[in-house]
Amino acid sequence: MATKKKKIHYAWWLLVGLALMVGLAKGGIMTAGGLFLTPVTKDLGIGMGSLTLYFSISSIVTMIFLPIAGKIMAKYDIRFILVTAIILQAGSFAMFGLMNSVWGWYLFCIPMSIGSIFVTQIAGPVLINNWFKKHSGLAMGIMVASGGIFGAILQPMAGNLIASDGWRFTYIALGVLVMAIVIPVVLLTIRMSPQQKGLQPLGADEVKEDQTTAQPAAANGVSMAAAKKSSAFYALLMFFFFITAISSFGQHVAPFAMGLGYDVQFAGSAMGGWQVGVLIGALTFGVLSDKIGAKNTAIFAMLVGLIPIGILLTVPKNPFMFNLAIGIYGFIVASLGTLVPLLTSSLFGNKDYAQIYATAALGLAVAGIVALPGYGYVFQLTGSYTSVLYTIAVMLVINVLLVFMAFRGKKKLEQSGVWN
Repeated sequence: MATKKKKIHYAWWLLVGLALMVGLAKGGIMTAGGLFLTPVTKDLGIGMGSLTLYFSISSIVTMIFLPIAGKIMAKYDIRFILVTAIILQAGSFAMFGLMNSVWGWYLFCIPMSIGSIFVTQIAGPVLINNWFKKHSGLAMGIMVASGGIFGAILQPMAGNLIASDGWRFTYIALGVLVMAIVIPVVLLTIRMSPQQKGLQPLGADEVKEDQTTAQPAAANGVSMAAAKKSSAFYALLMFFFFITAISSFGQHVAPFAMGLGYDVQFAGSAMGGWQVGVLIGALTFGVLSDKIGAKNTAIFAMLVGLIPIGILLTVPKNPFMFNLAIGIYGFIVASLGTLVPLLTSSLFGNKDYAQIYATAALGLAVAGIVALPGYGYVFQLTGSYTSVLYTIAVMLVINVLLVFMAFRGKKKLEQSGVWN
């Protein structure tokens, strides 16, 4: 038994696979999209608002497909789903490099969004929830931090490639690179549940002595039906909306920088700093949520978010301060990937976690519909992101209030007896 306990639990190998998949898909594709906006609009003569409309279409597709995605994950083999998803996501991203009209972005963002739902949104939280009964906050933090690690490498690389070889080559190169690495990683490491490997979830052995509590522990929480009737659910959904709208500014960092007179290489480096911030933030929030809880960590993250907004409103033309602000902004944006799933499990438990998370995640999709093109049109009309930054500051404050409302709603669920 002693030697068996010393073996590395397979949950950690699964986490390595997830980190590579999510890190490359986010850092190499999703957050890199903003670097292409200015070069594409200049080269093809497209307005910034018109091009960023493809983000809105992506969000509409996400909103429609999210409930279906949860059912697909429950029905089919997870490896088949994720391999198909990464081909849709990274393959469509590569296809942008062949387009000559804005309609190409409108068309290929549809399969890209469908693939992205599985690869970057649902699979990670669901698999971590299945495999980790202990250290789930740390695991979530590591997974999100991987996006920062790969982004810190790939964003500056993408900026330099756009400058030297053009945006078309860079789209194709990133898409092909991500597919070439992620497909074998998924096939080798990803499994839906510990039972498929003849194992218990990590940490389940610590409750093994009490056989009567071991089984119910996996199903503690609120049913989907009860959750949807609660104020906690709608506060969480609105938190999802605002944190996504706040995070969406990442796609506009490069146009913002270039609008201030910086070049595309500087924008790429700044986005690399953003990803370093994501890396540090994800690990910090993962550890903090295990120690002080998701509620206090979320409040802390939103208040810290006011710092970079203040810097970007006052001294954006100072290169050092600009990079510092973008790094801190990336730090708080890590809360989207880390805290959103942890807040869901903290508020509603594990009973219907996947359904509740997928439904509340509609707030993410709606925010994308509104915020991403909205920021683009503001810049197109005013030539500035100043009003956008003031709006983000307001949303950060609103999110603090929503966290308090959500946990007040949880108390009501517990008092009514539906949280068990």
